[in-house]
Amino acid sequence: MKRRDLILRLGGGAVASASLPLVAGAQVSAKRALIAVLMVGTSASTARYRSGLLQGLREAGYVEGRNLDLVERYADGFLERLPALAKELVGVKPDVIVAHVSSAALALQRTTTTMPIVVAAMADPVRVGLIASDARPGGNVTGILVNLDGLPGKQLQVAAELVPGATRIGFLFNAANPGIAFMRPEVEAAAATLALKLVIAEVRAPNDLDAAFQLLARERVDSVLLSQDAMLNAERSRIAALAAAARLPWVTGQREFVEAGAVISYGINARESFRRLGTYIDRILKGAKPGELPVELPAGLEMVINLKSAKALGLTVAPELLGHADEVIE
Repeated sequence: MKRRDLILRLGGGAVASASLPLVAGAQVSAKRALIAVLMVGTSASTARYRSGLLQGLREAGYVEGRNLDLVERYADGFLERLPALAKELVGVKPDVIVAHVSSAALALQRTTTTMPIVVAAMADPVRVGLIASDARPGGNVTGILVNLDGLPGKQLQVAAELVPGATRIGFLFNAANPGIAFMRPEVEAAAATLALKLVIAEVRAPNDLDAAFQLLARERVDSVLLSQDAMLNAERSRIAALAAAARLPWVTGQREFVEAGAVISYGINARESFRRLGTYIDRILKGAKPGELPVELPAGLEMVINLKSAKALGLTVAPELLGHADEVIE
């Protein structure tokens, strides 16, 4: 079965960290483009996305150190650092700014309404005020969507199908991230449709994770679904340790979590979205206005299953789920 059919089938500083110092205008050749990058996670947690961005830029004819310079800032999972980091990046007057997710884009947009901003993973951008419409963004922001209608509900269904007879599912949700607010009502509606008891564990910062897992363990949930969130991504190793200690299988929308210990990820290919930003950046550098560049849908969905994690929890992944997997980690 093709991946695009799966969703239908299942429906049946602020201290800044940086890999490079800020680049002063006098240090950059007039022939080089200056691209700023604002990531919500750590440099380690977003390394795969950075490599996708560089690949897309190379495909468009831009090579770092030759005709392109990068200046990067990382919030390390702390959303409260974003406004200060946004001001730093705007201050170096880049040609284009790359924003990791909607929360980073919002911080940048509040700092500049003129510099072009391209976003790799925009969630609900019209509702949060980033753009006027997908077809004609209208301002200084454009990019690629991260949310697909119905996907959070399908992710919840995967979390339920992972454990035979599951009736109680935990939902780890970053309430401080306005860009993922759309997920909660979708997951709640899916839980009602599937007759599942949903236990919501809200977090707002990394320091909230211990209490969240204590709640999930106390409520005896059968499995846990994580919201699609850059802060949680940055904390994935810690989440893996907490989930293992509580003997809780977990499901996410990002494959990096599966590499850290989640049993299943089902969602978009975020690295591919970063790669596709190369085309946006090239067009803007050649004179296009971001407000006239339509927002695009993500390239597609992928499912990754970690059988090692499942075995450690005494779980046998259903053959139907295995049959849909794009990749299986033994």
